[in-house]
Order: sequence, then structure tokens, then C-alpha cells
Amino acid sequence: MKYRLPLAGWILLAMLTGVLIGYTIFLNAADKASATEIAGYISIISDVFLRLIKMLIGPLVFSTLVVGIAHMGDAGAVGRVFSKAMLWFLTASLLSLAVGLMMANILQPGQHLALPLPDVNATTSLQTSAFTLKGFVTHLVPRSFAEALATNEILQIVVFSLFFGVALAALGEKAKGLVRLTDELAQAMLTITGYVMKLAPLAVMAAMASTVAINGLSILATFAVFMRDFYIGLSLLWGLLILAGAMFLGRRVFSLLRLIKEAFLLAFATASSESAYPKLLAALDRFGVSRKISSFVMPMGYSFNLDGSMMYCTFAVLFIAQAYGIEMTLGTQILILLTLMLTSKRLAGVPRASLVVMAATLVQFDIPEAGLLLILGIDTFLDMGRSATNAVGNSIATAVVAKWEGELLSAPEAEVIARERQRDHAVTG
Repeated sequence: MKYRLPLAGWILLAMLTGVLIGYTIFLNAADKASATEIAGYISIISDVFLRLIKMLIGPLVFSTLVVGIAHMGDAGAVGRVFSKAMLWFLTASLLSLAVGLMMANILQPGQHLALPLPDVNATTSLQTSAFTLKGFVTHLVPRSFAEALATNEILQIVVFSLFFGVALAALGEKAKGLVRLTDELAQAMLTITGYVMKLAPLAVMAAMASTVAINGLSILATFAVFMRDFYIGLSLLWGLLILAGAMFLGRRVFSLLRLIKEAFLLAFATASSESAYPKLLAALDRFGVSRKISSFVMPMGYSFNLDGSMMYCTFAVLFIAQAYGIEMTLGTQILILLTLMLTSKRLAGVPRASLVVMAATLVQFDIPEAGLLLILGIDTFLDMGRSATNAVGNSIATAVVAKWEGELLSAPEAEVIARERQRDHAVTG
């Protein structure tokens, strides 16, 4: 039997190749401007890949979510699943923020920082005015579904899909044709996703090459302590999320982790949790999660359960405060945590949203916004860990909700279904 390297292996190989190509460019380019120009051409590949993913996310979230709700049968079931998912999301959010707060206090990454601090009056030019309670609530409801799709506002797409799916469920037999049509749309989008995913290793290589070509590897050494402490915090968060999953899924949580390894590596290498969304859906299918649960909980998770991003927010805010020698009382830190608990719920779909959320929080608590300039250079490397953590957190959350709802197949049943799907795919492919 001929051995075929799995996608996870190709992605890992692509990451290493990308680092090698990027560092070669960095060493041989005449100056940083030349390296940046070359990197710009290389990044076309990864940019196109991410644009293809973004092109698919809106229709994919809409179609899978609507079909999932319609198959639940009644508004009561939708409300029950929604409540269980939100309970998990809010608990995980609080845990993530608390881990960031705790690790920043224990590791003190901002102390004795051997770097010149940006002037306190410097500005990052990040737009922060939209991150208010009023802005968040009004932002939930789209002015137009077409606009929400066009701008990839996942949270607004989820809200519209909830209404549309509940309406189809209420109509029953009258909406049978429309449900079937939406299901066919979902299948078509998943098929297109399969084609796009074949480009993933190439996109990963380009993303890594362009990043290293501009920054080199020395930037990692300069911020080694901060990055080390951040990834220690992320590792602790991974452990806690896995432990929480094991409380409900038992040892099967490790099977889930094996199934999502490709999605994990893809999210890490591209620094985009969106790129992992289709792969996570497929992995949850193989794990035995009912599609009506995964298609409902996963889109919600992308708006309300960005564990890695939230852990980063508290960690980085305290890092900046420490760098400027600002003492933060426990009460103030808790207030920062609660503030981020609210503002972080608009992270999904906003470019560099973690930085925007932190900028708003820094200003509110009289911490120099200029401190963000300290970490802008390495934000891509940090975003890789955040995005991968978001993928892990959402997959565990979806599996747990499916378990609560009795919509999780046993391991043997899931294996049988996976083999049948693989056989059907081989026949149709």
C-alpha cells in the first residue's frame, strides 16, 4: 500500500519550507524595503487563499446553521442548545481571561524590559470608538443580510440565520423544499471548500515566507521572553480546556484532538481561525457530532468563544502596564477582565480585532495606548497561537454540547459512519 502524507504533514512541511525561504530572502535582500516588496509578491498566494476562505464562510455559516436549526424541529430545542452553548462559552471566556490575568501576574513579562518604550503620546491609529455597549448591541442586528454577507460579519449572519432557521422549522412541511435547497447549498459550499483546501500547504508556505522575509528571526529573539511567557499561558489554557472537555467526553477528547490536528496546524500557520472552520466541521463529523449541532454551535463559537484571543487581551494589557511601571490593584484588574468580557464579543471578523479591543481598554484605564507599538511587530506570531487556540476551544465546546444533547455518536458508530462517508467520497470523487 502506497503511503500518502496526510494534510497535517504537508502543512508542517510547508511551514518549515516557508521559514527557510523567508530567511533566505531576509539575508539576501538589499534592504528591508526590497524584502518587503518581495514578501508582498509571495504573500499573494496566502492572501488569495484567505480571501477564498472568507468568500465561503458567509454562505457556509448561513446554509449549515439554517439547516441545523430547521432539523431541530422546534424553537424550544433551538433555545435549549443555544443556552447550553452560551453557558459553555461564557464560562470558557471567563476562564481564558482569568488565565491571561494570572499568568501576567506570575510571569511579569513587562518587568525589566530591555527595550526603549514608545512615547506615551504616540498613537496606534486603531479605531476604538465602536467598542461600546450600545455599539455592540446595535451591531448584533444586520441592517441588511446582503451587507452582512458582503462584509463577512459572522455575528450578524448568525443572528439572521437563527431567525430564518426558526421560521423554516415553524413552517414544517411547507418549508420542506426550501430546507432541501439550503441543504444542497451547504453541500455545494463544502465541496468548494474541499477544492480550496488543496491550496492550504502552499498558502501556509507563502504566509510563513513573507512574514520571516520582512522580520527575520531576530525579532523572535528580541521578544523571546514575552512570546515564551505568552505561549506558556496558552499551554496552560489548552490543558484546562482539554481537562474540561475530558470531564464530559472522557478519554475521547484525545481522539477529538487527533481529528482536529490539521485544522489546528492550518489555523496556526495562517494566523486565521476562519481558515480552519471547514476542516473543524469535517473533523466533528468524523468524531460523531450531529451536523445539526455542529452547524449551530460552531458559528456561535466564532463570535462568542475566541478563547485564545481573550487570554491574549488580559495578558497583553497587563504586560503594557508593567512595561510602563503602572501598578494595577486586584480590583482594577478584575474590572479590566469584566470590560474585556464584554468588548471581546466583537472580535470575530474584525481585522486585528484583538489590538482594537485592547486599545479601547488601555484608553479606558489610562494605560498608554502607545504600548501596543511594542507588540505590533510580533503580533502575527502571537496571532498564530491565538487562532489555533480558538480552533481547539470551539471544537471541544461543540462536542460537549452535542454530548449534553445526546447528539454524539459512540466511537464505534462514528467510525462506521466515517468509513461510509469516505467510501461515498471515493465513489463520487
